[in-house]
Amino acid sequence: MKAIIFAGGVGTRLWPLSRKNSPKQFEKVIGDKSTLQLAVERLLPDFGWDDIYISTSQKYIFLVKEQLPKIDISHIIAEPEGRDVGPAVGLAIANIVKKFPAEPLVILWSDHIVKNNSLFKKILNSCAEIISQNSNKLIFISQKPRFASQNLGWIEYGNKKLSQRGFNFYDFKSFNYRPDLIMASEFLKSGYHAWNIGYFVTTASFLWQLFKLYQPEMYKILREIQNLVGSDKYESSLDKLYKSIPKISFDNAILEKIKKEDAYVIAENLGWSDVGAWEALKEALQSDPSQNVTSGKVLVTDCRDTLVYNYTDQMVVTIDLDGYLVINTKDVVLVCHKNSVPKIKKLVENLADSKNEHLV
Repeated sequence: MKAIIFAGGVGTRLWPLSRKNSPKQFEKVIGDKSTLQLAVERLLPDFGWDDIYISTSQKYIFLVKEQLPKIDISHIIAEPEGRDVGPAVGLAIANIVKKFPAEPLVILWSDHIVKNNSLFKKILNSCAEIISQNSNKLIFISQKPRFASQNLGWIEYGNKKLSQRGFNFYDFKSFNYRPDLIMASEFLKSGYHAWNIGYFVTTASFLWQLFKLYQPEMYKILREIQNLVGSDKYESSLDKLYKSIPKISFDNAILEKIKKEDAYVIAENLGWSDVGAWEALKEALQSDPSQNVTSGKVLVTDCRDTLVYNYTDQMVVTIDLDGYLVINTKDVVLVCHKNSVPKIKKLVENLADSKNEHLV
């Protein structure tokens, strides 16, 4: 089985830690390791280094090599510039489809937490067995919901289709992205909805077919790139060819168009969390909502439901905070209520065109 871990995003919701020059997936948000390093560790030793590929931006190649010294440079698939996730997946598949077209392939993301790693590996093995016998199928791996999230995508599934190694796999029904609270609450109660975490198992050849079927214009360009893979002209031609692909999300480009009968869904409690935003990181690490989550030299007094992360040698002291986020870096101190996190992205966008652009 092969794995592609996508690590090319910037992650403005985790600002001021996450910056353009060092995005969230390369930063230490949990212990002494980045989420990229944790994502790779999660696969070892079941996967060898020859089984793992990293998709990232060209400007982050040095960070990938620095954090994953054992990975071969040929296993780092780099975008010349960001064109959203649809083209990023297409570029990755163009690079590998000839190498192992029919071998099971798992698509993963570098900024997540999976607490139940043993279960996660068992699910991957089970999915691999199914895909080995059904190379033109796709299996969505989903997280059983812990609460009525309005910030995550949901996936709906139907009747049980088959069982493998004690796991149940269901008919795929539909996606719903960021529902309102009423709908999310209904999803939570239904028993037929789970969080869509973006993980799936399939084959490179099947994904390649889907690009050809649903994105024919993009496929033509990707095919040109594929024909140059391994040649001396690859690097010099990639920049021009890749920039000509319109930006589009992978969901819009491929997944929302896939035939229902071509996909299965497995829903289990992986202990999964997306730590792409500070309030999400707190939810992932807390034992209950009122708990404070801290890192670094921090002293909290009479606080509840508050996250304080200090990346400097200076002591950070907080008193009487309820539901707040305090992030202290060497050049920025961010203090805001956890409900104000969506405003961080807009703030960063405004900084990009100001005298403080160096902070982005």
